[in-house]
Amino acid sequence: MVTCAAPDAEETLLADLQRNAPASFGAMFLERARRTPEGFSYRRPAADGTWRAQTWAETAQAVREIAAGLLGLGLRPQDRVAIAAPTRVEWIEADFGVMCAGGATTTVYPSSSAEEIAHILTDSGSRIAIVEDAALAEKVRPHVEHVIVIDGDGDTLARLRERGREALAADPELVDRSTAAIAPDHLATLIYTSGTTGTPKGVCIPHSAWVYQGLAIEAMGIVGPGDVAYLWLPLSHAFGKALLSCQLSVGFEFAVDGDVSAIVKRLGEVRPTIMPAVPRIFEKVYAAVTATGGIRGRLLTWAIKAGHTNVIADRLVLSKVRDRFGGRMRYFICGASALSPDIAAWFDAVGLPVAEGYGLTESCATTVFNRPRAVEYGTVGRPLPGTRVTIAEDGEILLKGPGLMSGYHGLPSDDTLRDGWLRTGDIGEITERGSLRVTDRKKDLIKTSNGKYVAPGAVEARIKALCPLVGQVIVHGDNRKFVTALIDLDPDEAAKRGLGSDFSAISQSDEIRHEISACIDRLNADLNPWETIKKFTVLDHHLAIDQGELTPSLKLRRRVVEQRYREQLDSMYT
Repeated sequence: MVTCAAPDAEETLLADLQRNAPASFGAMFLERARRTPEGFSYRRPAADGTWRAQTWAETAQAVREIAAGLLGLGLRPQDRVAIAAPTRVEWIEADFGVMCAGGATTTVYPSSSAEEIAHILTDSGSRIAIVEDAALAEKVRPHVEHVIVIDGDGDTLARLRERGREALAADPELVDRSTAAIAPDHLATLIYTSGTTGTPKGVCIPHSAWVYQGLAIEAMGIVGPGDVAYLWLPLSHAFGKALLSCQLSVGFEFAVDGDVSAIVKRLGEVRPTIMPAVPRIFEKVYAAVTATGGIRGRLLTWAIKAGHTNVIADRLVLSKVRDRFGGRMRYFICGASALSPDIAAWFDAVGLPVAEGYGLTESCATTVFNRPRAVEYGTVGRPLPGTRVTIAEDGEILLKGPGLMSGYHGLPSDDTLRDGWLRTGDIGEITERGSLRVTDRKKDLIKTSNGKYVAPGAVEARIKALCPLVGQVIVHGDNRKFVTALIDLDPDEAAKRGLGSDFSAISQSDEIRHEISACIDRLNADLNPWETIKKFTVLDHHLAIDQGELTPSLKLRRRVVEQRYREQLDSMYT
């Protein structure tokens, strides 16, 4: 079996860092606060439109008070505390508070249905829940002993901190003792899988895995203390927690705001140097900018071909594109699903490189990563130092290293973890440069009735890159004679084109169908004959999270969609 690994220099630096590694994630946080107390940790948008920054010392005070407050509620070692809130600084402080108190965080997407929340809270055995507001409090209250509300009245986060201050005044070493008692193999986080292929399972991640993540990313040398990163991704996702572990190890600052609709405005205010994102963000920016027509469109095309190293092209055109992202962006981090190599190369030509990565919840999300200074487009890069990647005989990607889960909560994991190797369920290959290329999900591969295999994820990513109107798309064709597509229009693009008044009727118009058909024709020209999309259907409504068709991170629940829209799919084969 071919195996790939990180560069030797990174492996050496990681070994040096691990000699003085903290025992737990809580200890990692307290050590960061001790080392750089006056450095800035987080900034958040204030009511007056400005951003309020806070130091590591201020963050540590909040975290210690939360930890002491939780201990006052009777929190025991490895007791689960659920957090259900959008991305905000209070989420981070609450999570660090749980870590320092010796508990374990159960992450809950605030957009989850009442049924999903009930399953996660009861299955995890969470005793305490920290939630955004009264509405979420009502959803969690029947399933936990204590509910703490961030925004609202009654038993609030502010009141929990007040009780924590009182406890610390009486016993200043309370939190230090609880943190010191945490062992590396203790449970730190319980994250439930998105449920794209079945019932969500609780992934148990120990403290040692998060500590390793932070040290390994530091050893890669891709971020520094002077960076400012913009954080809007859901912290309920493993990717979000991995970003926090990296921040603690390196010591840079996060600007935090989970309002997706405000990203463009916020980037101009924060002027970050790094931003993690998901492919849909890049697809939409690419579609919006490249749709520019007339003289401006031709000028942009020329500038892209010339590249950002051409002084005239850069000054006249490309620098203005970069200014949309604040003007200081060094690179983007992309994860969660596949990004079209063409889009990644386009951003690089603009002077905004995209470093794509790969991982699973079971591997703490960040397992393989393209180094920004040596990106190989079409791949997800090389493993983090300390991690190994190999390809099994059937093409499945296998992972091994310190960043893996300890198992599934209350369920066997023998089929996933075997002899220290994590079976990812993804199909891939290793390039000559030692990078990993992910081709598709093992279970999602389509086999047509003609015996040909099609990787739907790769085709879906290319459709969205080519056509701004396409929001979600499911490529279908297992045991069929040919491949088809079910398409959900992008809500923002539909609104921009005035499709909101009578979306059901206009989405079925000849004009919309003609535009999508032209994009699919361009796509098909570059595909193998058996991969080409012969027919497509446009939905007259949007796929939705609350209908169980999409995960909170906007991944398709493929099986649910195929079952729910069986009639529409069948009609394309009659």
